[in-house]
Amino acid sequence: MNVYTPLSRFCLVFWIFLGAVAPAHATGDPVVLRIYGPAADRAGQTADSAGKAKTAGPLLAGFDMGFLKSLPQRTFVSKTPWYKDSVSFTGPLLRDVLAAAKAKGALIHAVALDEYQAKIPFSDAQDYDVILAHQINGETLTPKNKGPLFVVYPYDSKPELQTVRFYERSIWQLKALRIE
Repeated sequence: MNVYTPLSRFCLVFWIFLGAVAPAHATGDPVVLRIYGPAADRAGQTADSAGKAKTAGPLLAGFDMGFLKSLPQRTFVSKTPWYKDSVSFTGPLLRDVLAAAKAKGALIHAVALDEYQAKIPFSDAQDYDVILAHQINGETLTPKNKGPLFVVYPYDSKPELQTVRFYERSIWQLKALRIE
């Protein structure tokens, strides 16, 4: 005997599908980071004729701070151009956050609360231990002190990271990642 009516089958499939594509956030707290996939236009392009990124594509994930803190955490101490002394940064690796969202691409457009944007090659997440810092010197970041998230490279680990090119990719008050 079949206990599933066509409507119940539809509802079951719908809820399974919704669960597979719904933004992931662990505790129901406010989402602090949204990750968007590529936005393709009619020709399959993700940039306009001037080379500027188009609006965000489909939402891949929305993570709250609880979820980001549930990922393996990295802490490192580094000198930066923004602080007089060496600073301790703590947060999940960017590559782990991207993997949790099942994000793939060639370029990341990091977007701040004030809509400032930085372009980060997707390969940086694999090549360097870039973190999304949520703490500096053990203190939780807020929008008043570069939070809620700050893209930070381990600058002291390699001389090549101590350049303007990488400092420009270190965006604070991060709210979204758009993947191309």
